[in-house]
Amino acid sequence: MNFSVDIEADGAIPGPYSMTEFGIVVIDGKFNRTFHGQMSPISDRWDPNALAISGRTRDEVLSWRDPAEVMTEAVDWVRRMTPKNDKSVFWSDNNGFDFMFWHWYAINFCGEDPFGYSSVNLKNMMQGQLRRFNVKDDIKACKKTPHDHNPVNDAKGNAEVIWQILRGFRDET
Repeated sequence: MNFSVDIEADGAIPGPYSMTEFGIVVIDGKFNRTFHGQMSPISDRWDPNALAISGRTRDEVLSWRDPAEVMTEAVDWVRRMTPKNDKSVFWSDNNGFDFMFWHWYAINFCGEDPFGYSSVNLKNMMQGQLRRFNVKDDIKACKKTPHDHNPVNDAKGNAEVIWQILRGFRDET
């Protein structure tokens, strides 16, 4: 089962900084099975510029739920969405950042990551499929959901692109 994941954070790396919010979307052509997690910070360090990207304030994220509870719910949700004998695959448009935070949180709060130890970068996949380096406009053209730093919306827009990649850019019939 393929999942599109988008992360929002209050800094550059997990541990010293916190993953504050994430969205997960099942990549199935409908994009209506989603999970939205909002978590309180795990440290006192935060970068106001990083937090501002998502339009959140420090006071707002301090009121959110405990990361252990949210991550447990998210990991259980991914497992429920994944059919037996299938593998959960993590897709992202910036998987160096997104997977780093997700994986660190899953291991620290749940003891394991349903996605294992790897992820797929949609930009690289599209570059290979289209056989060119600059695919920014192509990615935008495949998205119906606007990129607004709401992690569910961003994951959904990415899922729309990934769906086209997995289908080989065929029109839906």
